Amino acid sequence: MAASDLWTNFGYYGAHGITGAEALIYEINRIVYESGIKSPITTTRGLNARLRYLDSAAGRAEMRAQGISPARIRAWRSGKATPSPTSREKLDNAYWTRRRENVIKSGYLKRLLDNDGRGRQIEIHAVDQSAVQPGRARSNVTDRTIRVRYLWNDAVDAWAAQDLGAMDEVWDDIICDLDSAFRAYAYVTSVGIAA
Repeated sequence: MAASDLWTNFGYYGAHGITGAEALIYEINRIVYESGIKSPITTTRGLNARLRYLDSAAGRAEMRAQGISPARIRAWRSGKATPSPTSREKLDNAYWTRRRENVIKSGYLKRLLDNDGRGRQIEIHAVDQSAVQPGRARSNVTDRTIRVRYLWNDAVDAWAAQDLGAMDEVWDDIICDLDSAFRAYAYVTSVGIAA
């Protein structure tokens, strides 16, 4: 049974949230995006940083896949031209596509989350029950913190494959350690990883 199947009739009485698997995907995305280039692409520094990052065979191939010609790239590098907003978006998409592939291929993300076998703590923010009528809310649902070990390789593999079903299984393994109230955490408002 998938974790998202544990809370039957979720939302029926007005609870708001997302599946734990979705929340985990969003949090891994946050970690990857925060570890990338900080300068916006609208700045000279941000533009040049992305062009340097993409200065490889794979980077150039990704820029071509995004519809950016080699002549345009040379003009941007030389400072003879400035990319249009549409071109900046394409360049940024190329950067993030390569960045995502590189953190997967290098093993960086798995190493970061595994933390030399110590794992990482996850803050689980319970579903929002503020719209649930009195008497219908689950009383045992509070924010929780749990240390997760040995599941990060599976989580990153599911994230990399964009496999929500596999991530749901990982989430099920995570919440099983929460005690008898684990079913209440199939859906959450969000999660945070201390990484």
